[in-house]
Amino acid sequence: MLQEIRSYFPPREAESHKGCYGHVLSVCGSYGMAGAAVLAARAALRCGVGLLTAAMPESVYPIITAAVPEAVCAPYAEGGARAAAQLLPRLQKATAVLIGCGLSQSREAAELTAALLNEADCPVVLDADGINAAAKHIDITGARRAPLIVTPHPLEMARLLHRSVEEVQRDRTATATEAARRFQAVVVLKGHGTVVASPEGEVYVNRTGNPGMAVGGSGDVLAGMIAALAAQGLPPFAAARCGVLLHGLAGDRAAARLSQHAMLPSDMIDELGALFLNLEQAE
Repeated sequence: MLQEIRSYFPPREAESHKGCYGHVLSVCGSYGMAGAAVLAARAALRCGVGLLTAAMPESVYPIITAAVPEAVCAPYAEGGARAAAQLLPRLQKATAVLIGCGLSQSREAAELTAALLNEADCPVVLDADGINAAAKHIDITGARRAPLIVTPHPLEMARLLHRSVEEVQRDRTATATEAARRFQAVVVLKGHGTVVASPEGEVYVNRTGNPGMAVGGSGDVLAGMIAALAAQGLPPFAAARCGVLLHGLAGDRAAARLSQHAMLPSDMIDELGALFLNLEQAE
């Protein structure tokens, strides 16, 4: 299955540096939810991004900087308006932005999400609490300039479209296609047979993955992966498709090694190195 995406991962040039491989600004984590930010950041870094800035509330800074030493940390003051003012200069340097993993559903988080969406010029990956903020407080079809990738599970999709989970699941491909057109975004409808749809009508239905991936944190890993690929220049639909395929393959490798019952999202991150090695060796 790696053959499907090999063309998106050419050999790296000998004369290159971290600036050649993108810069993710990851706006994730909150008190009690630092783990989501850690998983997203570690997954993004394992997918080859040159630089990752992890922006987080000051309260969880010690946890994240210790868990992800490769990241540049940008702790911000609690509170939406102040946080946005602190992060906008960071946003200008990013080539992709990830918003939402463990961000919380507070009013301040919604304000921060809205401010970043309005100001971003680079691709934005909106996940988890970023999606919840959009569903409750933000018109994501509004004034944004940036390409958008949205990664909802069925309940989050139901909130976005104001319908039931049963309606979402009845025809997942049609639902993802409708949402992509309505929001003018690449939509990743997660679940068994994850569907990736673009506003232009492109559709990809994933065939990798297994039930062992149905555990908290798996979506954070996927969001970090997609953000890293978008930051490195893959078009939004390609970044989402490649991220979903690799995520599922990593889950299958983790299940084969540890079982579907015992595997964890961090085990999936550990499998990414072997997948990228296979891509490089086949070049």
